[in-house]
Amino acid sequence: MKIKAILLCLVSVFSFIGLQAQENTVGLLSYNQPKSFDGYNLIYPHRQPTVFLLDNCGEVVHQWLGEPGTVPGNTAYLMPNGNLVRTLRPANAASDPIFAGGGGATVEIKTWDNEVIWEYTQNDADARLHHDIAIKENGNILMIVWNFMSEADAIQAGRNPDLISQGAVWPEKIIEVNMDKEIVWEWRAQDHLVQDFDATKDNFGVIADEQGKIDFNYDTNDGKADWMHANAMDFNDERGQIMLSVPQFDEIWIIDNTTTTEQAAGTFGGRGNVGGEIMYRWGNDFAYDNAVEEDKQLFYQHDCQWVDDFLSPSHPDFGKIMVFNNRVGADFSTVNIIDPGWDMYKWTYGKQTDDTWAPAVPTKTLTHPIPQKLYSTGLSGSQALANGNYLINSGRQGYAFEMTPDNEIVWEYVTPIVGGVSATQGDSLALNDNLTFRMTRYPVDYAAFESRDLSPMGFIELEPNEDYCERLVPVRNVNEIQYNLSIMPNPTSGWMTIEFDYAADVSFEVFDIMGRSLKQFSGMGARKYVDLSDLQAGIYFLQINGGETERFVIEK
Repeated sequence: MKIKAILLCLVSVFSFIGLQAQENTVGLLSYNQPKSFDGYNLIYPHRQPTVFLLDNCGEVVHQWLGEPGTVPGNTAYLMPNGNLVRTLRPANAASDPIFAGGGGATVEIKTWDNEVIWEYTQNDADARLHHDIAIKENGNILMIVWNFMSEADAIQAGRNPDLISQGAVWPEKIIEVNMDKEIVWEWRAQDHLVQDFDATKDNFGVIADEQGKIDFNYDTNDGKADWMHANAMDFNDERGQIMLSVPQFDEIWIIDNTTTTEQAAGTFGGRGNVGGEIMYRWGNDFAYDNAVEEDKQLFYQHDCQWVDDFLSPSHPDFGKIMVFNNRVGADFSTVNIIDPGWDMYKWTYGKQTDDTWAPAVPTKTLTHPIPQKLYSTGLSGSQALANGNYLINSGRQGYAFEMTPDNEIVWEYVTPIVGGVSATQGDSLALNDNLTFRMTRYPVDYAAFESRDLSPMGFIELEPNEDYCERLVPVRNVNEIQYNLSIMPNPTSGWMTIEFDYAADVSFEVFDIMGRSLKQFSGMGARKYVDLSDLQAGIYFLQINGGETERFVIEK
């Protein structure tokens, strides 16, 4: 956050810190506390069953132990009530009739205390859950499914037989499951195909004229059954829309969830009145036969999302789309943010003059200051934080970092797990040793944490440097005045009492979580009463004389 002079540090102290920062090879690598966003980090590393919640020092503050013999399948989400929704599968999938990278099997809900209270499984010869889920506000869960399609059915639907190398095709399906374990809505890719290969088969047409449909012979996976490999999903409750990342098409798609299942199989119905057709797609105009080489923007992307989690509408990226662009360069990845030109009155997304989907290029592109330090051919994710920073996870290296808008790295962490077991501090990890699908940072005031014990429990890694974080956090100047600033009540509805150990005149300044100065006032006599009821509900910071700072919360 851009709060001036929160902590004054000596140059010599920072020089010492720079030397010490070289010690850790796993876990916490670096931490610039004043510039980092305060929160707790959720990770679900591959090849082991446990979900970890870490503080910014890299210590475990809570964990959900998984059953032995299970592994991620691949995501986990912490709900405001403290429940964890996670995906999992058996570690041994050798005999499973449907399996590819990212395969899942079960969606499970656990309480904060690790009790399983709900689960749903789909893993048989007809269909298999995989990769990701999205949880709707009504509690229903959207799930990505591989849906078996026989070779004969695929050929009849217009698939080129040369593109069926494994005897079947698995077009994607999305199901919506309620808490009674009923499928209450379904969308199938195979209901929205187009092909120009064989006029005697189904779905024949002009691909460029059918942008809401899926070219059944667009194939970048050597004819394998896992034709599309959808690896991420997000849901927009306000619009009732699903966003899907389809890396084999190098595209993100948006589908209308306000349809009935019958409408989702057709071309009419829902708020967008396009049925289950793709209402927006972006990243690769070649996928609908309408492109030149420079039009391609996405390259095997992951973690598509609307930028809205834990953010105020005043955030500069709010409402836009963010995506991790894995293979954009030969040796580096990027995070792209786009403005899709949503028109809430027409209920449509933007198009360019050449009838391709807007925008022509991303609004913003993020990468590591040393670009090659952010390169993952698969997995990975990103998150816009409320203080303007970005949390980015390079999945194949299990390497996460927080970066300011000015491209300054203010926090780094390497998942300290090798092949599913804890690494030892000092180990040098190789590519794919510590696969980490995503990392999510939840704000310290997230509802799930209210009245929870989040005391540090120790580290994931063995033989940790237990005082490492203390040495990274800036040391206060010994000559700085100690005000012992305190605020009561906290949280407050507006009126609060400020107490401080200083009799002379002092100045106060109030900042929001983005570091913007909102109010200035003065006081004296060690106590000040102030009315801040004109501020909106949220997190703020009170600073005295440009130095000591206290965080407070306004509730309405």
